[in-house]
Amino acid sequence: MAYTTIDDPSEYFQTKLYAGTGNELVVTNDGNSDLQPDFIWIKNRTDASTNHHGHYTNVPTTRVLFINKTDYEDGIAQSVKSIQSDGFTLGTWDGNNINAKNFVAWQWKCNSGTTASNSSGDITSTVQVNQDAGFSIGNYTGNGSTGDQTVGHGLGVRPSCVIVKNRDNGSANWVVYIDGLDVNHSLELNTSDTQSDSTAGRVLATTAGSYGTSSIFTLRVGGGSVIQTNTNNQSYVFFAWAEKQGYSKFGKYIGNGNVDGPFVYLGFQPAWILLKRIDSTSGGNWSLIDNKRSASGGANVNVYSITANTADAESTGEAESTYGVDFLSNGFKIRASHSTRNTSGGSYIYMAFAENPFVTSTGIPTTAR
Repeated sequence: MAYTTIDDPSEYFQTKLYAGTGNELVVTNDGNSDLQPDFIWIKNRTDASTNHHGHYTNVPTTRVLFINKTDYEDGIAQSVKSIQSDGFTLGTWDGNNINAKNFVAWQWKCNSGTTASNSSGDITSTVQVNQDAGFSIGNYTGNGSTGDQTVGHGLGVRPSCVIVKNRDNGSANWVVYIDGLDVNHSLELNTSDTQSDSTAGRVLATTAGSYGTSSIFTLRVGGGSVIQTNTNNQSYVFFAWAEKQGYSKFGKYIGNGNVDGPFVYLGFQPAWILLKRIDSTSGGNWSLIDNKRSASGGANVNVYSITANTADAESTGEAESTYGVDFLSNGFKIRASHSTRNTSGGSYIYMAFAENPFVTSTGIPTTAR
């Protein structure tokens, strides 16, 4: 059996850095392969008090999700105006394109916006799916049930990560399941809170209790409908990923409190990592690191970090012992003792996507750093 079926991860995920102009701007990807994105996550790197913005092709891309906030999905005509086969076009909205400011766009390809109805769960969803990349985007309408409800994801294998957001309600948190969480626990992408089994609404895809299967994930409402996952007649979006060897991985590591921190084996050289401490709010912010943002163009040690749950600017001047992470040919190594990365005994979850597989489908190892 081949080590990986994805020799070129840039077909499905890319990070793009660009400078805003204040005028209509065509952003062209520059990976090994053209990428027509279906989910675009944009952040102003320069300025504080600037939100994270999400755009996806199940709906017009002028619809904006505010990833670090509870806000409802909004329509902004001058945000992402169109999608191209190798990138996207921005309008004049300051949120994504203010003049002379630096931005980052993280992009995932699904299937170019083609959707289909999925009735595998209790609640029918409308999904676009790329089983090769292990990624699906879906929409569903809540039914207000007071018991567990299932939703079809279309991946054909159990998802390792599911993120759900209420599109209609401005008080609903982003609910996250990632492999490595305790049973029946979930997180909130827009907060620094610890993992929770609160009855305020969870999304589960764990094998325990068959909450996650090759066809469905589960909404837990704890005895009553809640805005996070299943309020009657309200609209929701979900993003679901399944692990793909050599391309994506989701899991957990335990900190050692030392600048010679844990090594996490991924089976690929990472392009993008999201980290979160799950057992304490001390250092509990979500940290985003990628292979494009560093003082030396991605070389180790990478200390450039963006906090996913805040509107802060990019952190660039921190010491290696604070935020340092090495991107290696087969995983990543923590070079910091800071609580956001590596408290002794602390529990951390991660999601990661590849720059290169450790070994290609033809058995060729990637180049080590």
